[in-house]
Amino acid sequence: MALLDILCYPDPRLHTVAKPVASVDERIRRLADDMLETMYEAQGLGLAATQVDVHERLIVMDTSDSRDEPRVLVNPELIAVSEEMVVADEGCLSVPQIYDKVPRHARVTVRALGRDGRPYEFDAEGLLAVCVQHEMDHLLGKVFVEYLSPLKRNRIKSKMLKKAKVEA
Repeated sequence: MALLDILCYPDPRLHTVAKPVASVDERIRRLADDMLETMYEAQGLGLAATQVDVHERLIVMDTSDSRDEPRVLVNPELIAVSEEMVVADEGCLSVPQIYDKVPRHARVTVRALGRDGRPYEFDAEGLLAVCVQHEMDHLLGKVFVEYLSPLKRNRIKSKMLKKAKVEA
């Protein structure tokens, strides 16, 4: 397995819409494993392939307290969402150390292919539902800061650009 580089906002590649995965083969399984390793190392809850500059519909996540329940979602889709919304603080591995409130559906039903290529569905609420929606946004080329006001978004963009210059 290998650690992958995570793109940081405002990198324009984060706005690329991901294409469907054609088949769950050894390349996709290896990518999922590398993404899980990268996510765990960065202490994240989820990671979309878009964030590691691979523009295919693949998400990994683990919202368990014990951090030993990895999920792989290939070509995920929301097949049902609740009308009820929740607003919670969100962060993102592509926007490190920035957190803000984002409205999300309280409950969702997800359909995806697993690491083994077989279809499965699950219902999610709470943190898992928020995480699924956050990561699926990445596949659409959307970063959570886009839910914020233009003023907040511009401040975050300036902060991230300044941080990148310091690190370079």
